[in-house]
Amino acid sequence: MIQVLSISGTIFAVIALGWLLVRRGVFDGTALDVLGGYVVTCALPALIFRAVSSRPVAETFDAAYLLALLTTSLTVFAASYWLVRGVFGGSPMAACFGAMGASCANSGFVGYPMMGLAMPQVADHALALNMSFENLVMIPLVLALAEAEKARAAASTARIAPLIARRLATSPVILALFAGLAVAALGLNLPQIVSGPVNILANSSAAVSLLVIGGGLAGLTLRDLGPQAWTITGLKLLAMPALAYALLQACAAFGLTPEPAPLAPALLVMTALPAMTIYPVLARRYGEITTPAAVLLLQTLASFVTLTALLALLGLAG
Repeated sequence: MIQVLSISGTIFAVIALGWLLVRRGVFDGTALDVLGGYVVTCALPALIFRAVSSRPVAETFDAAYLLALLTTSLTVFAASYWLVRGVFGGSPMAACFGAMGASCANSGFVGYPMMGLAMPQVADHALALNMSFENLVMIPLVLALAEAEKARAAASTARIAPLIARRLATSPVILALFAGLAVAALGLNLPQIVSGPVNILANSSAAVSLLVIGGGLAGLTLRDLGPQAWTITGLKLLAMPALAYALLQACAAFGLTPEPAPLAPALLVMTALPAMTIYPVLARRYGEITTPAAVLLLQTLASFVTLTALLALLGLAG
């Protein structure tokens, strides 16, 4: 248990450092924007490129892993949307971002650093699978629903598909994904002048990401928590990994298992993460301000307990 606590404790100690640096005025919002921009445009794309280009293309898209992740994410998304609309009486926009908070994990900023400590042998592979899925499926889904509701409210006839296509085509993560696939498919052996900088950028991702997470939490408050926020948090941290486990077991019954085998527990860890960092940022653009910010803070705090417990259950002490 001490080893497990050392893993989760390491992650949350760096998050706490980011929080402290902002609270003490060492960093401000502008600095966090710069650091976050660096991670999203440089470090994470380098990680994705390295993960994808360093293994055969067939290994990048693991059928069992992606099937379980797809089914889990869409099921939780749909259930969350229905709960916010039907039970809590939220607007379609509130339901859209409530569903995002319950189903879109922070695989890049929290998941990769944690996997790097708990399961380093599959950390890059799991990151590539999750980031590919999130950027090709979940974020476009959220954008499509949000833009459709925005257009409906404004009685606009603007086309949504070109907007989403443009966002995907200019996403550094998506560009890195396809560049890595091209390198892997062609069997290219990259020279040191290319692989060296990629490794330097990729290796910087974990520390900077965690500092940004902590700094971003410094301005959030728990005062606005209500039953809806607690429900979204429970779905994200508890229901999502439980459903992923059930689906992995169902897939295994039909002889479909992730390869290599450690990808199965990696999926459980990835689905148990708090919501992605851009969740409250994106929600704010569409007028959803209070609840998403409170949910992210609650999930991050609660995940110290839930992730530590999950790592202990899985026996992931390194």
